[in-house]
Amino acid sequence: VQLQASGGGLAQAGGSLRLSCAASGRTFSRQTIAWFRQAPGKEREFVAAIFRSGSNTYYADSVKGRFTISVNNAKNTASLLMNSLRPEDTAVYYCAASPSIILSAIRVDHSYAYWGQGTLVTVSS
Repeated sequence: VQLQASGGGLAQAGGSLRLSCAASGRTFSRQTIAWFRQAPGKEREFVAAIFRSGSNTYYADSVKGRFTISVNNAKNTASLLMNSLRPEDTAVYYCAASPSIILSAIRVDHSYAYWGQGTLVTVSS
């Protein structure tokens, strides 16, 4: 699976951005899709995931209530809608996918087999 992330850019605090992740080579169907982010000087961290392209979603506490992950299996794309953005949301955002992840590992980055190239989100105060 090849993943292509897009949609990053500059936003003001309180604003919104939508990130997209397009898959090729294999469908998203039954895969777990996640978004991670890495801020300058920090380790990569879990942001959100949707388990096996179903309806169960999981979020980091820092984004819960502000970010929404979704998958469109027909278009083979995943999205991360980010509302009420904060300067601390500034990071490179990566989409990731895995066909065989177990639920207990959903927040662990090395559990994912496929990764997009990252898209930069910058939030100004």
